[in-house]
Amino acid sequence: MVGACGLDRLVGDPRWCPHPVVLMGWWITALRRLAEAWAGDRPWALRLAGTLITLLLVAGSGLAGWGVERLALAPAGPGLELGPVLLLLGLASALAGRSLAQAVEAVLAVLPADPGAKGAELEPARQRLGWIVGRDTAGLSQAGILRALAETASENAVDGLFAPLFWMLVGAGLWSVGWWAAPGPLALAWAFKAASTLDSMLGYRRGRLQWLGSAGARLDDLLVWLPCRLVALSLPLAAGEGPRRCWQLARLARLEGRPDPSPNAGVSQAIYAHVVGVQLGGMNRYGGQLRPKPLLAAGCPAATASSVRQMLALTARLSGLWLAAAALPGGWWHITKTLS
Repeated sequence: MVGACGLDRLVGDPRWCPHPVVLMGWWITALRRLAEAWAGDRPWALRLAGTLITLLLVAGSGLAGWGVERLALAPAGPGLELGPVLLLLGLASALAGRSLAQAVEAVLAVLPADPGAKGAELEPARQRLGWIVGRDTAGLSQAGILRALAETASENAVDGLFAPLFWMLVGAGLWSVGWWAAPGPLALAWAFKAASTLDSMLGYRRGRLQWLGSAGARLDDLLVWLPCRLVALSLPLAAGEGPRRCWQLARLARLEGRPDPSPNAGVSQAIYAHVVGVQLGGMNRYGGQLRPKPLLAAGCPAATASSVRQMLALTARLSGLWLAAAALPGGWWHITKTLS
């Protein structure tokens, strides 16, 4: 897992390399066509079809990961040397830390240095921002672009890095106590990525998707809930805060993020906002319609390029702390077992 995190940090997701999420997306698209052809506009049928799609994709992805794990754990022999390599590559594919940092930095790279730049000069940044956020980016000011970057850097740090890392750690924990036949880090990580991909492709509250995508969206919310709260509790620690301050900021993030329609996005954005000291939230435009989001860390300065990069740096630091903290109980278990 340390190797997978390092590989993700160094390489990320090369475009030339086939990615499991792309295959998941292909299956979601194909299954969606079949579901809509059968269910039509009947809400109950769309909900049933969405539940079946969710079960098939999550179970299938988990089984694929479990198969790679069996191959990696098999005794060494002819043709089995690739097992550990495939396991390492599979674990790295479930993490999106570098991809997120690259996408955010790509927008920052084309932002004009002068905050008062003319609107036309912001078009490259608006276009690149539109590739990574769901809100409308046309007409956004430089301040709006930076706020959107700060919000996506904080929200997607949980969705793309810490949630899959958490489920990897759960799987590794099962193995550490001797449950080698149980789903391990890759099976749980790929199962989570399937739920996350379902949410990103079908989890919209419009048209047929409000019924077809409800099962995947709710499962994703459930699987992200605990990792998000752990990030809220541990991010201040990565910034050098003491335990008491960590608890205070985590509680404040939960309170301020509660009004957000997502049970997790508001909390993840709020903790980053308070730790870095920037105000997030406000009015966003989706599909031409204005939607209010709760103000987070109200009264703090607006987001800047420096504060966005500080968020990315905190994300990298916190992932290292999570790995180090997870290694402690495993190491203690093996030491006590050896001594006994």
